[in-house]
Amino acid sequence: MPEHPDRDDGAPSTGRTGTPGSLRAMDGAVRGAASPQLAGPPHENGLSAAEVADRVAAGRTNDVPVRASRSVVQIVRGNVFTRINAMIAVLFAIIAVIGPVQDGLFALVILVNTLIGIVQELRAKRTLDELAIVNAARPRVVRDGATVEVATQDIVLDEVLEVGVGDQIVVDGVVTWSGGLEVDESLLTGEADPVVKQPGETVMSGSFVVAGTGRFRATKVGRHAYAARLAEEASRFSLVRSELRSGIDRMLTWITYAMFPIGALLIYSQLFMGGHVAMDAPAANGQMSGPLADALRGMVAALVSMIPEGLILLTSIAFAVGVVRLGRQKCLVQELPAIEGLARVDVVCADKTGTLTEVGMKLAEVRDLGGHRGGAADDPSSVLTALAAADPDHNASMAAIAQGCEASGQHDPNWKVTAVAPFSSARKWSGASVATPEGDRHWVLGATDVLAEPHTPAAQEAARLASQGLRVLLLARASVRVDSDEAPGTVEPVALVVLDQKVRQDAGPTLDYFSDQGVDVKIVSGDHAASVGAVGREVDLPGAEDPVDARELPEDHDKLARRAEEASAFGRVTPERKRELVRGLRDRGRTVAMTGDGVNDVLALKEADIGVAMGSGSPASRSVAQLVLLDNRFAVLPRVVAEGRRVIGNIERVASLFLTKTVYTMVLAAVVGLLAVSYPFFPRHATLINAVTFGIPSFFLALAPNTDLAQPGFVTRTLRLAIPSGAIAGLAAVTTYLLVLGGQSVPTEADRTAVVITLCATTLWVLLLVAKPYVWWKVLLVASMAGLLTLAMVTPAGQWFFALDVSEPAKVVTALVVAGVAIVAITVVRVVDDRMTARAHARRETERHAEEQPGHEKV
Repeated sequence: MPEHPDRDDGAPSTGRTGTPGSLRAMDGAVRGAASPQLAGPPHENGLSAAEVADRVAAGRTNDVPVRASRSVVQIVRGNVFTRINAMIAVLFAIIAVIGPVQDGLFALVILVNTLIGIVQELRAKRTLDELAIVNAARPRVVRDGATVEVATQDIVLDEVLEVGVGDQIVVDGVVTWSGGLEVDESLLTGEADPVVKQPGETVMSGSFVVAGTGRFRATKVGRHAYAARLAEEASRFSLVRSELRSGIDRMLTWITYAMFPIGALLIYSQLFMGGHVAMDAPAANGQMSGPLADALRGMVAALVSMIPEGLILLTSIAFAVGVVRLGRQKCLVQELPAIEGLARVDVVCADKTGTLTEVGMKLAEVRDLGGHRGGAADDPSSVLTALAAADPDHNASMAAIAQGCEASGQHDPNWKVTAVAPFSSARKWSGASVATPEGDRHWVLGATDVLAEPHTPAAQEAARLASQGLRVLLLARASVRVDSDEAPGTVEPVALVVLDQKVRQDAGPTLDYFSDQGVDVKIVSGDHAASVGAVGREVDLPGAEDPVDARELPEDHDKLARRAEEASAFGRVTPERKRELVRGLRDRGRTVAMTGDGVNDVLALKEADIGVAMGSGSPASRSVAQLVLLDNRFAVLPRVVAEGRRVIGNIERVASLFLTKTVYTMVLAAVVGLLAVSYPFFPRHATLINAVTFGIPSFFLALAPNTDLAQPGFVTRTLRLAIPSGAIAGLAAVTTYLLVLGGQSVPTEADRTAVVITLCATTLWVLLLVAKPYVWWKVLLVASMAGLLTLAMVTPAGQWFFALDVSEPAKVVTALVVAGVAIVAITVVRVVDDRMTARAHARRETERHAEEQPGHEKV
């Protein structure tokens, strides 16, 4: 029967003589599979309650793992047993032996960080699990002779399941009844053509129904089913790639490798090159003193600062908070890295019906074309009522027709159905043969430009109505049975069925938002191109006045990709063409989000960088998407994209801060080791510097608003700021140290404090550069950190705990002057880098625009 408008994805029409030649063989197989019994399934009792209970007790259930989130044990293990925590634990063990306790403060920070990470991820898990329950598919099973809905996990072996268009096959089984059942197995086998399923043939979990209805008996459930085995291999079709996570892992690997030689250099220089000194304070309370203890404290202070301990935590927190925030918008994140992908989206391919227009439609008019012969058997309203009654699984179009006929007082004529041709995306029509008191009739209902010649009055009138944004189907009499190889044969147009679809009120503002943010929107629909263009014009979509009929797109992939980027409204798009359009955009360097709700959107959803399904859509589309909009509101997408940008942009800022700390520590440690002088810090100094410059501020920056469009090259951009800033800060710290040390062999607390001041002033300036654009709370944040540092330096408790001394003004002034020079150098480097980046971006844009000009040829 007629599908969702955007599921009417057909191929070029060859006129009234029948189906397009390239599809005849397949369509013949489908129609040949039909039988007079297709009007409804045979009566089956299915399993009884006792049989179900026996199988549950025996463990023969569909115990598939829930995909939404990690278990509690996995969350705790993942946050506790990390590479960074292992490094910190080893360093803390050293301090626990040699003391004092203040130098082990960094371990408490890690403990707090780990607890925060666990709490935030548990919070995100609760949100995910609650939304997953709402989104979960509810397969229909036959038990005790009745059809009921159950949870996927409640299916047992030998269960009889009933499926219709858009349903996903959730377990493996054998077909027991077929009502023209066609199954798409492309996600499993790669074969694009739907497979006709006859009784006795197998169906595999992970496939989905594209036409007809049917029943099958479960033969493999749980981890024995085909899709479950694929899922355990992490699904071969799409797991969202996370440039963020892979980049951070790569940088952590580099840091780990660097820690061993730097630690060894410090130990060697302190013990054997004259770099060790006696501690100022005598040994007390279990505290060890001497060359080895001094060397170990210096090494721990350096290595603790090298470790970006908060980076992994803040990445996890940003993702978790993003999940919770999106959950409040009724958006289910099925793959966490999808949040990162949202930040990079610069093209949104949107389905028309159910996305830009309201989900429901209404029957606006049945326009009689005068092609019937008279009598009740040929009355369009009676025929439509009969077709609706013969359809066991109404879609949006047929539901609107059925409701319209019922509202007009039309009664089902109860004609005997002798054959049914379920709707197929390849045919773009459905039909039924019926036996009436006035003789046999063969009726088809579908796309006018497929069933009728382009220049006939029916086709021209349908095109005119479609240009007004209306959905138009053609009701026509076929010359042969709809299940024959020659169907539909010669068709006689009888009536135009006009369906009204209302554009969502929030569609226009949503598209305006995307336009302001530099995100292109493409309407990709199976409906008539004129109808797609009309909807696009109503929401002021640029380029909608020139819609493209996808059947006229070039076969050459490069030309198709260029056309996909140029145009904004596409009609008559088949499922395969949708996938090709998305692939073409991606091949041209675009990051694509695809929204859809129908079974015809599945291939494109899988091909897109981010697949977004509607909550009311088919189970198949929801199962393959990374995001599900549970309240079906396209207007939620701007918030979804904004959340992705917030997460990725803020993590990039935080990464720049932590890696700046790593770089300056490496520079400071290397120079100190080579000069064979005592390391200027105790571990407690490193803890103070890390907390006030990067640690505390990064928590606020990681959750701040951020609307910048994320670009590829996370690692390169992060290091481009961190390496020069860190190197300058490290050299500034060494300069201050050598100046205040003045050739002495034993650094005083005042000497160490001067180095702390230089590093804090320099890195707080880096924090200011990273925090742009400035708002009041960011300025207050930096001022608060400077205030905390001042309190630690001027209060007796702070001076005692952190071993600080500001009683020598000359050394404080020296520290500030050196920091000032370093700040100027960092600013100059930053300005030059920004200008070079802007020029490179402008050059790329110029080259891209030149490529898009007509006549441009790639060399």
